[in-house]
Amino acid sequence: MKTCRLVTLGCKVNQYETQLVREALERQGYREAQDEEVAELCVVNTCTVTSNGDSRSRQVIRQLAKQNPGTRTLVMGCYATRDPDAVAKLPSVAEVITDKRELPDILARHGIYDDLPGISRFPGRKRAYVKLQDGCILRCSYCIIPQVRPGLHSRSPEEIEAEVRRLLDSGHQELILTGIHIGHYGVDTSRGRSGKPPFRLWHLIQRLDRIPGPWRMRLSSIEAAEIDNDFVAAAADTEHLCPHFHPALQSGSTTVLRRMRRRYTAEKFLSSVETLKARLNEPGLTTDIIVGFPGETDVEFRQTVATCQQAGFHKLHIFPFSPRKGTPAADYAEQVPGEVVNSRVNELQRVEAELAGRYHERLIGRTLQVLVEGVAPDQPGMVLGTDERYATVLFPGSDLDANRLISVRAISATSQCVYAERIDETPAVREGGEQCRLMNSSQPLSP
Repeated sequence: MKTCRLVTLGCKVNQYETQLVREALERQGYREAQDEEVAELCVVNTCTVTSNGDSRSRQVIRQLAKQNPGTRTLVMGCYATRDPDAVAKLPSVAEVITDKRELPDILARHGIYDDLPGISRFPGRKRAYVKLQDGCILRCSYCIIPQVRPGLHSRSPEEIEAEVRRLLDSGHQELILTGIHIGHYGVDTSRGRSGKPPFRLWHLIQRLDRIPGPWRMRLSSIEAAEIDNDFVAAAADTEHLCPHFHPALQSGSTTVLRRMRRRYTAEKFLSSVETLKARLNEPGLTTDIIVGFPGETDVEFRQTVATCQQAGFHKLHIFPFSPRKGTPAADYAEQVPGEVVNSRVNELQRVEAELAGRYHERLIGRTLQVLVEGVAPDQPGMVLGTDERYATVLFPGSDLDANRLISVRAISATSQCVYAERIDETPAVREGGEQCRLMNSSQPLSP
């Protein structure tokens, strides 16, 4: 059989698109090369969100050329789109794919004839990604993505539902609904549809929720401006949607948000969060924060800290500002010194730990549904997984529990995780031994 090797950098959408290519290659008789084996074809899916993404993409392409003499490398992804000339000069690069809509034609030039109908599994992952749409029409001053993924393209609900059913049939019990801007799902297809009502994200959630069985879906990042009454009503009235939301804050200072060209104020963001809290049962909230945006003052940073505390996030994805050539923010004056950025990142990490501990404590006594990731390292007789609110949970179990949804009761918490006891009768409960006894006692557990 012909051999291939695939490497993905960056976001969930990239992970999905690599799997799309992987399955197309398999249908054409390719298999993935083993560790010491030379691959005839390499595919690299690149990222350009930060300068580190660019450099890491170049590094991976060079390493593959060195480790796979004579290989052909196809390079796709956002960095390939942003700087195709630089990518084309790298060793072993046979083709640079600047528009993923052309993937079927480009693959055909390399003898791979496939219409890329979708994916059917996600090997090596407990949860699978489902791409809803592509493209972003916003113009945030720091973001390069609208330039490398322009316009909007929403997949049909029929195609998405068929893919979801395939992934469930293959054994996945949690699906992540993702895209470049999922809140704009259906915006492009709802325009000019004669006699047809709009079909937006909340309609899709309702449709997928009718698929029966013990499974759950989780949304990736969504904009606070899109958390409206229709969305919240749908989210509150579904069986399979996780009560976990990731509204991307970026900054908790309204003046910084204005320079970022975001579509909301800090007050409006908090209002959207309060709407979710009012309609859902203790929803989990996570977010993205850019630290050190040009001109960010100490006062503006303190406003970000205060907004995070008021929102009650239990996880922060913290990114030092990375100027992207071609975006307005790259040319803004008053770039924040690196040592100041590092200090602010460290402070936000301390705030995150504090907020996580408080949120985890509020879950004590609740029944949680946990997707088991595997055996907990350094804690014999314990497994760890993620609950519906995106909290890490540890409880008695074994490797037989991997990739299962298991009901537990939260009994104690730290800033890192929630400890729980099983409430389903399985062999792992009875075999928990001393750990199981401790779980059902008042003795504290080691974090």
